[in-house]
Amino acid sequence: MASILSSVASLSFVQNRPQTDFMGISVKSPSPSRSPLQLKSPSKFVIQAKVSTRREDRTARHIRIRKKVEGTTERPRLCVFRSNKHIFVQVIDDSKMHTLASASTMQKSISEEVNYTSGPTIDVAKKIGEVIAKSCLDKGITKVAFDRGGYPYHGRVKALADAAREHGLQF
Repeated sequence: MASILSSVASLSFVQNRPQTDFMGISVKSPSPSRSPLQLKSPSKFVIQAKVSTRREDRTARHIRIRKKVEGTTERPRLCVFRSNKHIFVQVIDDSKMHTLASASTMQKSISEEVNYTSGPTIDVAKKIGEVIAKSCLDKGITKVAFDRGGYPYHGRVKALADAAREHGLQF
């Protein structure tokens, strides 16, 4: 008898507690200070959509990509990060957690050659792709797995990948 009463009490506790994060939707109960006459809808729960930023969406896409793309010693991962001012590329061996090669617009040799005062353009991305391909070939890396970092394969990311392919890297 005591177990039945405790289970009923726990059920009532669960029913009175507001639910949150149900399939990406937050469910909140109305505030207790309002009377039933002041509620706008006859239901007792208000459903709000979960708001996510562009950065959170890109990070989620990158996590999904990383589940499939992994860098090994034979075929390291070519990872791209794109910001409004710079482009960064790394060749990473995920089995050893080691960066084998990198290139970015922050490097003096690249920043002196290319004018990117308005941000990295497609021409700058092509130059970065060329530099990373030469750096990889100097270190004996010919095959890589391309990780677009959650960005669409379009514009600067595509230009970087095409330039790296043209200069000898195999994806």
